[in-house]
Amino acid sequence: MNTENFPTTISAESPFNLDNGDGYRRWRDWKLANRPRSVLDLLVEIADPLNISAGERQAVLDRVRASNMAIYVCANKDAPPEAVMTAIAGNFGLRTLDKHLCAEGDGITPLSVEAEGQRKRYIPYTDRPINWHTDGYYNEPRHRVRVFMMHCCSKALEGGENGLMDPEIAYIRIRDENPDYIEALCRPDAMTIPANEEDGQEIRGPQTGPVFFADPRDGSLQMRYTARTRSILWAENDSTTEAVQALVRVMADGVEDVYRHTLGPGEGVLTNNVLHCRTGFVDGDGPGKGRLMYRARFYDRV
Repeated sequence: MNTENFPTTISAESPFNLDNGDGYRRWRDWKLANRPRSVLDLLVEIADPLNISAGERQAVLDRVRASNMAIYVCANKDAPPEAVMTAIAGNFGLRTLDKHLCAEGDGITPLSVEAEGQRKRYIPYTDRPINWHTDGYYNEPRHRVRVFMMHCCSKALEGGENGLMDPEIAYIRIRDENPDYIEALCRPDAMTIPANEEDGQEIRGPQTGPVFFADPRDGSLQMRYTARTRSILWAENDSTTEAVQALVRVMADGVEDVYRHTLGPGEGVLTNNVLHCRTGFVDGDGPGKGRLMYRARFYDRV
């Protein structure tokens, strides 16, 4: 049985240590000064996704360093999605794929509306809206998702817009409102995802851990979160309840902090597992007229 826990210790020098006010203010000032002002600032044009230039790679890195995300736009919209994603991932040292329950054999998974089979139980394989979350919030600690990628092959007839928000900006907004909320969201028992069962069999055990924590590998801020109200248990105390309400407000009210974009063919996102959501959508009639995305999750980080 895996006994690894989510990290709870934050070094004294970290800007995410609540006792390091000076360090936090320096980091906060840099973060707010360098964040993208609109979704257009996230875009990077890539001439050949199978052979990314040094300038294109640096442009992606610059955006990820500032906001934990970039949107790439491939000139060749018909390049094989798995090859594109593998090439881009390789350029940023992403090697270890999360082969989750519904993943394909190589870990790169097509996302489209599924009318039958195991996948139809899960909302990414439907046309319904998806609320705010980070990927793999239900994973055990040793399988933390640090990166997710999505690549668009075809868009919906209507809808399917993604919302993207940098978890570091969410952290700033909440800490500036009340540092006690951060303390509550960093507790090891803040959020529990109950076990996942199919036909009476447990296929994933319950996972309890913090919402925010510092990655012991590099000190980066990590987040696990879902806005769902079912199949989730929050710590039963007033401070956690108030902190979760504050987080919901930040995502609902943060117009300047949320980037909205509908991916088109040949476009994709590369992110350090940022908060994201999706509107519902309507597919067109006939073969090839539906929304088709490919998704990959990695245990590595850009």
